[in-house]
Amino acid sequence: MTKLSALDLIALVLIIIGGLNWLLIGLFGFNLVAAIFGDMSLLAKIVYCLVGLAAIYSVFILGKLMKKQ
Repeated sequence: MTKLSALDLIALVLIIIGGLNWLLIGLFGFNLVAAIFGDMSLLAKIVYCLVGLAAIYSVFILGKLMKKQ
């Protein structure tokens, strides 16, 4: 099994947070990030950017995991 680095784990946690936020939006129309940080505030934009960058980075994690199988 491939050992994940700290950056890999952080990226996965951010993707989980983003996925749960989208689940809340889809089911209840509730945006947790906006509720915590304000609708499109600077902090909310930073969170959205970090989640997006984590998703891009995770494409490379997937490649690393696929090579080890």
